[in-house]
Amino acid sequence: MSTEKSFEKLTISAPDDLSLGKQVDYEFEYNPTLLQGVPRSLSRDTLNLDAHQLPFEGVDTWTGYELSWLNEKGKPHVAILQCNVPITSEFLIESKSFKLYLNSFNQSKFASPEEVTVTLEKDLSRCAGAPVEVTLMLPNAFDTLVFSEFKGTLLDDLDVEIEHYSPTTEYLKVDSSKGRVEETLISHLLKSNCLITSQPDWASIQIRYAGAAIDHEGLLKFLISFRQHNEFHEQCVERIYTEIMQRCQPEKLTVCARYTRRGGLDINPFRTNFEQPYANHRQARQ
Repeated sequence: MSTEKSFEKLTISAPDDLSLGKQVDYEFEYNPTLLQGVPRSLSRDTLNLDAHQLPFEGVDTWTGYELSWLNEKGKPHVAILQCNVPITSEFLIESKSFKLYLNSFNQSKFASPEEVTVTLEKDLSRCAGAPVEVTLMLPNAFDTLVFSEFKGTLLDDLDVEIEHYSPTTEYLKVDSSKGRVEETLISHLLKSNCLITSQPDWASIQIRYAGAAIDHEGLLKFLISFRQHNEFHEQCVERIYTEIMQRCQPEKLTVCARYTRRGGLDINPFRTNFEQPYANHRQARQ
């Protein structure tokens, strides 16, 4: 008898008024009303997470590669955007609305990059319901951009048989023969689907923990089991963190995922109970 715990049966629906999954016209002049938020409670309620007593800290770090505006003489400027959204915000920022919003800067005039930064912070903070930190990397600093892959034990070469493609927590177990360990595990095989459009979302993931040794094969099978699961990036990472904590009970745990880019934006959720967020270093697939 299968012991699969299928999260596909969970009722997680996004607000009906989202532009995601609908045909919309692109706007080329600044329009902050394009931004749309999704309540974080949609997923956290299914995990029994209390927004006022979260079991983790962290941040959602976005990188935007398609930001452009005009100076007061009408000359275009470009920059790479980094945006840090606190996980204590009431809303996560819906990615398609973020792309449409950034596109609305294309034919809009701003006096300086500083004015663009202030505008972005104001609008994104209003959408998230909490202060959002924005920094811009201008072209004269592009050569300082760092590429860095996750460091740790790669799980992907394990010869496992895969049967389930919806989150199956029964794969998660500890290996009592190894006692207490501190290790960092990585995989490039995480894939999930957009909650609304079912378009694929691809990511590399790093899991750093201390405590009873987690069975490597079971962890890899658990991560792969998200392959047909529909949920937003941030929600998937919180689900992975919560299920590992409940099933394996590590003393310390960090789950960090770096998703590949879509529409010029990548999303990089970070959840931990013991360390600070890592530097926003781009990976090869990003």
